[in-house]
Amino acid sequence: MPEIFNTFGFISVIYLIIGVAITAKFYPGYSHTQQFVSELAAIGSPTQKLSPRLNNYPLSVMFCVFGLSVCDLHPAGISEWIAGSSIIVHGLATAVAGFYSMDKDPYIETPSVSGQIHALAGLLVMVSLFIAPLALMFSPQYSHGFQLFSVLCIGLSVAFLVATAKAYQSRNNAGLYQRLSYGAQLLWLAGFSLLLMMR
Repeated sequence: MPEIFNTFGFISVIYLIIGVAITAKFYPGYSHTQQFVSELAAIGSPTQKLSPRLNNYPLSVMFCVFGLSVCDLHPAGISEWIAGSSIIVHGLATAVAGFYSMDKDPYIETPSVSGQIHALAGLLVMVSLFIAPLALMFSPQYSHGFQLFSVLCIGLSVAFLVATAKAYQSRNNAGLYQRLSYGAQLLWLAGFSLLLMMR
């Protein structure tokens, strides 16, 4: 695949930040600290249709293209195949999470079918970007600096994920910690993309 596709990991992160910021402008009273990102596309939200069209679907394409590019690296070993495949899963799950909206109330006790599918897709979104850095962390093809960077991103994401769970229970700042947890994963994705661009 053309080397330009190696840039899609970095580009997707920038696009996501801008896309979410723009979408939130059309959601009166939306709070980035108190509300989850997925609430922008929740059932009945003012941006239910806009959010997946502006964010999930274009991002899905970018993630998948980047994942395919990683699988096509020369030389590509089993580590790259696992990482690339995980990034592709991340992209596909991003599209599914956009197509199936979460319930408007994130604390609902009995989620709708759409909400349940969205939650499962969200789980794949998260897990896939834990697997990708883990796959490359012990590969001899990558420097100790990149391996340390991967450990740091995974550690931060896990720590903020725990904080998200606690914030969800207390119903305070769940959106903030969710963004920090996913942000740590995206930081790794952008860093990996930049590494490939500089090769």
